[in-house]
Amino acid sequence: MTDRHLVDAHVLVIRDNELLLSKRRSEDEFDGLWHLPAGKLEAGESVAAAAVREAHEEIGIVIDPADLRLFHTAHVIGSGRESRLGLFFEVLRWNGAPTNREPDKCYELRWFPLDALPEDSIIRYPLAGIRAFSSGSTYSERGWER
Repeated sequence: MTDRHLVDAHVLVIRDNELLLSKRRSEDEFDGLWHLPAGKLEAGESVAAAAVREAHEEIGIVIDPADLRLFHTAHVIGSGRESRLGLFFEVLRWNGAPTNREPDKCYELRWFPLDALPEDSIIRYPLAGIRAFSSGSTYSERGWER
């Protein structure tokens, strides 16, 4: 049997040098930790379409796929989950005001200054993408044995 590699689309929504994060509500070890709006690709869906869909589903904003800028790819395995490829997009423009549209999955949304993020309270996988945004790194790996 071939192992699957899931594909995740993450979006960085930034305004006035502040990043929007969501506080995860779940019954796993990530409950109460901050995360980016993100989700897995659905069958027959492009990564850009997934990023647009997830942003609308989770935080209610409307994004034109042309307003996404891919800046980082992460290959991740760990936490007892299937390996995945995470694609991180900066949202250049959007319409609408971000709101918590999934209160069953998210406690709250909050804007954080890019230079004062709650790094100890952000899930490590999206944190790698956030750090890459600042550093300019285009690729990272997490959890793979070296």
